[in-house]
Amino acid sequence: MRRLTAAGVVLALAVLLCGCSQEYYDERGKADAPVAGREGDDTPAEVYNFPDGFGNLATKCVGPGKRGYATTRNVHVEGDGGDGEVVIIPANAAVVDDPDCKGP
Repeated sequence: MRRLTAAGVVLALAVLLCGCSQEYYDERGKADAPVAGREGDDTPAEVYNFPDGFGNLATKCVGPGKRGYATTRNVHVEGDGGDGEVVIIPANAAVVDDPDCKGP
């Protein structure tokens, strides 16, 4: 009986984790975009968390003299009791001049 229970737990975990695969996100267009030749800057961005209802902000240098800003996508329900309309605010990105950003 214990062997059957252990096998059931392992099977349940496998089923749950299958939905988290890279292929799952690739098929739905939610994965990170590939970088040609694996070249590029993989340093982390500075992230600024905003309160619920606002998208978070990330920023980093993206080239000589250029800084990129990106917001997260936000989803919320308008109206009382969760019966309202679902509003999806898309992510935004901008690249601006920043003389503090040095080249590679």
